[in-house]
Amino acid sequence: MAKLISKTYGDALFDIAVEKGKTDVFFEEVKGLKQVLTENPELLKFLGHPDIELSEKISVVENVFHGRTADEVVGLLRIVVTKGRSSELMNILDYFIAKTKEFKKIGIASVVSAAELSDMQKSKIVEKLLSSTSYKEFEMSYGVDPSLIGGIVIRIGDRVVDGSVRNKIATLKKELSGIQLA
Repeated sequence: MAKLISKTYGDALFDIAVEKGKTDVFFEEVKGLKQVLTENPELLKFLGHPDIELSEKISVVENVFHGRTADEVVGLLRIVVTKGRSSELMNILDYFIAKTKEFKKIGIASVVSAAELSDMQKSKIVEKLLSSTSYKEFEMSYGVDPSLIGGIVIRIGDRVVDGSVRNKIATLKKELSGIQLA
């Protein structure tokens, strides 16, 4: 249900952004809104509190965001609060951000290696990803896992490329266990 809610509201805002040619503007404003709500969790609690009058919540939304954020984004906030979906607001914003990144062809990649990668290695990985995917840029995160023994594991969305020595050993072990000697 929560995914359906975030998809419904996120898609609506995204469709408006595309229709009005404001995807970049809305993208930056929604990221800023998410940051404000993350830094001020009491505002999110206030918007979702069942004992606070709806008119008071709407008034706060107007006072805090009107004139600082696009009218359409403020309108989304009003609708979400009015419909009692404040608890899903962060998921809605996350969905919109992810959908916009996909639209703008911004990939999100996670690279885990057995040892720390140099800047040159990181840039070569990014170059290779750009040339082998349809993305125009990547948001990269890097991590280290010594249990990989060697090599790297790259995750882009639900796709995983496991080039680790640990994986190669596991594959070899599986293949060898299937061999029957006469």
